[in-house]
Amino acid sequence: MFARAFRVRANTNIKGSDRRKLRNEVAAAFPTLSTEQLAELVPNKEELNVIKIHSHKGEAITVYMNHRNPILFEVEKVLYPTVYTLWVYPDLLPAFATWPQVLQKLAGGADLMLPGVVVPPSGLAQVQRGTLCAVTLLGNRAPVAVGVATMSTEEMLAAGMKGKGFAVLHTHLDHLWEYGDKSSPPTLAPLGTDCAGDEELQGKEPGSSCCPEPQQLMDIRDLSLKDRDTCAELGKEELPEDRAEGGSLEEQPEDSRTPQEQMDALFHQCFFHALKCKVKKSDLPLLTSTFLGSHMVSCCPAGKQLDIKKSSYKKFSKFLQCKQHQRILQVKELSKGVESIVDVDWKHPDIKAFAVPEGFSSASAAQDSKSEDREQVYHAPEIIPLYGVSTKMIPLFQESGHRKGSILSSSEVRNTIINYVKSNELVDETNKNFVKVNAILCDCLLDKSEQDEISHLKWDELLSRCLERLQPLHQVTFSGQEPVVRKGNIEPIDISIAQRSSNKKVTIIKNLELYGLDPQCVANTLQQKVQASATISPAPGAKDRVQVQIQGNQIHHLAKMLLEEYQLPRKYIQGLEKAPKLSHKK
Repeated sequence: MFARAFRVRANTNIKGSDRRKLRNEVAAAFPTLSTEQLAELVPNKEELNVIKIHSHKGEAITVYMNHRNPILFEVEKVLYPTVYTLWVYPDLLPAFATWPQVLQKLAGGADLMLPGVVVPPSGLAQVQRGTLCAVTLLGNRAPVAVGVATMSTEEMLAAGMKGKGFAVLHTHLDHLWEYGDKSSPPTLAPLGTDCAGDEELQGKEPGSSCCPEPQQLMDIRDLSLKDRDTCAELGKEELPEDRAEGGSLEEQPEDSRTPQEQMDALFHQCFFHALKCKVKKSDLPLLTSTFLGSHMVSCCPAGKQLDIKKSSYKKFSKFLQCKQHQRILQVKELSKGVESIVDVDWKHPDIKAFAVPEGFSSASAAQDSKSEDREQVYHAPEIIPLYGVSTKMIPLFQESGHRKGSILSSSEVRNTIINYVKSNELVDETNKNFVKVNAILCDCLLDKSEQDEISHLKWDELLSRCLERLQPLHQVTFSGQEPVVRKGNIEPIDISIAQRSSNKKVTIIKNLELYGLDPQCVANTLQQKVQASATISPAPGAKDRVQVQIQGNQIHHLAKMLLEEYQLPRKYIQGLEKAPKLSHKK
């Protein structure tokens, strides 16, 4: 209901007689509330406002506000509590527990499916169809959602805990929650009645429903706090049966998670690891692309690779938006099209609670000196030109088993051509430096104007013509990462000189990102070396790229840095010839 933004029509203060009427309606709707609790929820003198809103579907909704938080909402003359109210009165509604990863999907507008409901040892709460219920996260009694049961408890069990269980109306993280102070759920330990005694646990098979041990309960509660604001989109898919049967998270094998859940978990781990061990306040503002490419990637465990497209977020910006909702960091667009992390809450409990995984040196956390980060050794990527078989070249390559789109290295192209020529006996008998042009070579390699004139080609010309007519690709391999194949030839680092007002010159550097260089770090390094102002801005005509601009003609310093310090091959740098001529003093 509140998964999307709503429109506020009116905001008025509630008078005395209306307050008494509201208090009576709340008492009738929630008879378990005591007189004192009713007076606290609907006070006599404190500020109490009523807001009329329209949902994105056009529904007319009345929201009651107390202490600037929505406490109740009314739809078609039925009152419902908000999560802010349920955190104060957690036992107001019958509650059903689910897994922490489900919360974000509920906040996005999904209903709660029965396979996502955890069945406790004491059994499910007894409800009838249409009963108003609360949804909690495993290990924490604080409700995170309000919904209506779509079937009775008996019907849920009879259905084998499959199908839709609850129509969700409102959740933590939705737009109604955002209308308040955006506080997080408190940590409330589950009631003791939910735990089976030691005698009851004896003889149970592993994986059967049981209440976690105290230490396990603490771990689960931590998990619920860390994951409650993640945007893991589980969809309405049914969760694995072993999860629906309950059991502590400690008992779940790691490979029981879906690949998407595993990638989400890897992003969370590398995110907190990078904030705790790699990034310092002095690094801010920090480009989000640099944070991912330099800091998070370096925190990725051996044998694993971060791939945002394999996560539920699909875009890194969405991942950071979720962390911003958790108030862990703040992201701003400092210049058009370029997002940077401008602030981090280093005291956030999730950062403080994060433990550096085994295999990583914990000494790097916070104690890393500024120079260690700045002097991190840059390794130039390995760049290999590749070639894709185009439609026109298929007849020439299909004998070797290649199809359209097959990717080959230059040596593989050369061997394929040599094998084709020899197998078809096209080497000129009188001069073996020449190859006879047959019908396929003619169609593939010769222009129409040449087809009646050229009957032989030299070996080197044959190969060069073939490479020219294949689709250009290139493979880039950064240190410690898997190779990435991209279309086209890699663009060189482009250095140019531009003239600004008052005849002042500036040096502009583009395409640094393609070579794994952080434009912000390059700008900072150059600024220190030449003592000139350096800035970054969006690169014209290049999406998701920025350019560095520094005052003066600084190509000499750039050349030394790129060629000597970073050891980039000269062929990948364009514009070095524009360096100013050095004057020789006698």
